[in-house]
Amino acid sequence: MPKRNAFYAQSGGVTAVINASACGVIETARANKAQIGKVLVGRNGILGALNEELIDTSKERKADIARLRSTPGGAFGSCRFKLKSLQEDAREYQRLIEVFKAHNVGYFFYNGGGDSQDTANKVSQLGKQMGYPLQAIGVPKTVDNDLPFTDTCPGFGSVAKYVATSTKEAALDVESMCETSTKVFVLEVMGRHAGWIAAAGALAQEQPGDAPHIILLPEVAFNKRAFLAKVKETVISKGFCVIVVSEGARYANGKFLGESGAAKDAFGHAQLGGVAPTIANMIKDALGYKYHWAVADYLQRSARHLASATDVEQAYALGKAAVEFALAGKTAVMPTIVRTSDQPYRWKIGEAKLAKVANVERFMPKSFISKDGFGITAKARRYLAPLISGEDYPTFKNGVPQYVRLQNQLVAKKLPSEW
Repeated sequence: MPKRNAFYAQSGGVTAVINASACGVIETARANKAQIGKVLVGRNGILGALNEELIDTSKERKADIARLRSTPGGAFGSCRFKLKSLQEDAREYQRLIEVFKAHNVGYFFYNGGGDSQDTANKVSQLGKQMGYPLQAIGVPKTVDNDLPFTDTCPGFGSVAKYVATSTKEAALDVESMCETSTKVFVLEVMGRHAGWIAAAGALAQEQPGDAPHIILLPEVAFNKRAFLAKVKETVISKGFCVIVVSEGARYANGKFLGESGAAKDAFGHAQLGGVAPTIANMIKDALGYKYHWAVADYLQRSARHLASATDVEQAYALGKAAVEFALAGKTAVMPTIVRTSDQPYRWKIGEAKLAKVANVERFMPKSFISKDGFGITAKARRYLAPLISGEDYPTFKNGVPQYVRLQNQLVAKKLPSEW
């Protein structure tokens, strides 16, 4: 019987290090060629499996696969596509199994966040129901750092490093001009329900009173009066005020400050964006201060030039562990990061059941948030600081980083396109 192939796909918003996980998966599979045949990758995520658009990574040079480790974005394409539940409509899952059967896929690696771990779990369940042996392993990824059972999520450490650095540099700019110009600077960062990224802005602080002076988290209900009082107090005492705000900042009634209307994404989430100008104008109207605001947006999650070495190492290790788990006969699990020490920072690989990970969000604990709700505690700093440590610069040429572009050759289709 021929060796069974592996299928890998990237899902959801990409990160500076998701390709490092792909590198870990592919290189480890290649190192175990006695057990695994080819690594096939879904073009544009899980859509590649549904459409039978499978990339043959055996066509890629060893050196190019290695360069994935230092390349941002999704090298194979990702997507925001939520499969229906098995109870609603099992046809999508049945299609996946049909494609896997046609291409002799026995290993399924899905690299994404909570929704993706749910998909991997359902694929595992359906494989059992249909009598098709399949090792389904989730590979964690999310800049939001909101997956449970893992100390941190690949992608977060690099975003945290970018946000802390950008906050520090922008604060120096504002401080130098505040006497006659801008008094308030607002940086909007990602984080729909969990404030981990915004909290990381506090790592810019070296002395008490350093910027950022205010952090707005989704976990703390926005109080307009208290917020404006804090801004005024800071400008009077410091001459300027730097604010880091999560896109998911919300009022006590749950309404997002930056909700842009009725638009929803593929997962049913309200489209966010615009919280920075919202609170900047709020400050202007109430206090009259000149302001500037910025939205980090894709810049924060694609900034491979400033990636955390810790993040890169963990992203690769989790991809590697996923393959090792599958070869050990495990299924419906996700490799995790287990912290064993804060100082010095040490960690090891653990595992969690996909059924427990799926669709569960981890929020900032109260013990990480300052009493006034506008900052973080020493405990939060001890948690966050190691995750941005170390530099892992890509190769530069002519002053810009060099990133790999793969051939991404598709295998021949074996099934009808319509299903």
